[in-house]
Amino acid sequence: MKKHIKNNVNWVGFLDWELKKFHGEDYSIMHGSSQNAYLIEEEKTVLIDTIWTPHRFDFVENLKKEIDLKKIDFIVTNHGECDHSGALTALLEEIPNTPIYCTAACVKSLEGQYGKRGWNFKVVKTGDSVEIGNGKKLIFVEMKMLHWPDSMATYLTGDNILFSNDAFGQHFAVEELFNDKANQCLLFHEAIKYFTNILNPFAMLAANKIKEIKNLNLPIDIIAPSHGAVWRDNPMQIVNLYEKWANAYQENQITVVYDTMWEGTTKIAHRIAEEIHKQSPNTVVKVFSIAKHDKNEIMTEVFKSKAIAVGSPTEGNDMLSSVAGWMAFLKSLKFKNKKAAAFGCYGWSGESVKLIQEKLKESGFTVVDASVKSLWNPTEETLAQVPEMVKQLIA
Repeated sequence: MKKHIKNNVNWVGFLDWELKKFHGEDYSIMHGSSQNAYLIEEEKTVLIDTIWTPHRFDFVENLKKEIDLKKIDFIVTNHGECDHSGALTALLEEIPNTPIYCTAACVKSLEGQYGKRGWNFKVVKTGDSVEIGNGKKLIFVEMKMLHWPDSMATYLTGDNILFSNDAFGQHFAVEELFNDKANQCLLFHEAIKYFTNILNPFAMLAANKIKEIKNLNLPIDIIAPSHGAVWRDNPMQIVNLYEKWANAYQENQITVVYDTMWEGTTKIAHRIAEEIHKQSPNTVVKVFSIAKHDKNEIMTEVFKSKAIAVGSPTEGNDMLSSVAGWMAFLKSLKFKNKKAAAFGCYGWSGESVKLIQEKLKESGFTVVDASVKSLWNPTEETLAQVPEMVKQLIA
């Protein structure tokens, strides 16, 4: 069922209420998601993107109920990833030779995923446009590495709609479609989670692209992303948030992250949290067990933080594998302008704290000199190391 966006523009996507994981198992979905596709019916009929491969046949059948497929003049593929392009194979069985407007990198992506099928590609770059009648046109803006090399956005003149692809989206199912109808707490949490876990590695590129979009001085009444709510109420609010988030973002927060074997490292983590509150009562403190909490949710809190403390006992001359895996993900997100400290227990060799410090430095954190290292379970004497470490973190 299509949902009205504005004038002759409708949403024709798929609400994925049952979705729990995305990008394989790498991204958690807590409140459903959507794959947003859009249908423009002016003198020319244009389809902006499709939906994910598993739902391709439903998409085509639903689209048939709304329009004669042969009336589609062309398709815009803003991004070749299969959650956007997955229904193209089924759709183009019905309407072969329909032109596909996309970037040169997107052609490689689509042919790499689906094979060379002889599709009718029309390669575009930033500033290219195509008339669709009634005085309106589509203008294309490349969005390289936000978050793939092939990504672009499409702007519809007249209606002033920016089809922004993966920028400004959320993995969040909103039956009511629009941002002003969505639960606001969930909307903004899912938006910052999406930025943290998917776009932050390209934050510098995002900042530059936002400046470029603003410098175009295009009136934007609606931002229609590929996932989640459509921004119609003050749409530039999400652009302004991206501008803040892309600039080494932090709040007055410290996050403590750890895993443990026999609860000794847990005790240190909890004492660190207590000490942060004691020394800096206005600082928000979050504590997470890596083994028990969702990694994407933890990273969202790390993104907000000005500092983190990471803990692991020593096991096999190393940190726990759960912590090592989490730290590999931490490095990939390329956080900036944050302090860090390490802590942990040990029974024999005690390498974990030093190894965590090294990994934190490799991940771009400023690691403080002080650490907390406990032989066997922490005693009050051992925990006396905590205040100095916290003092250096909050300084």
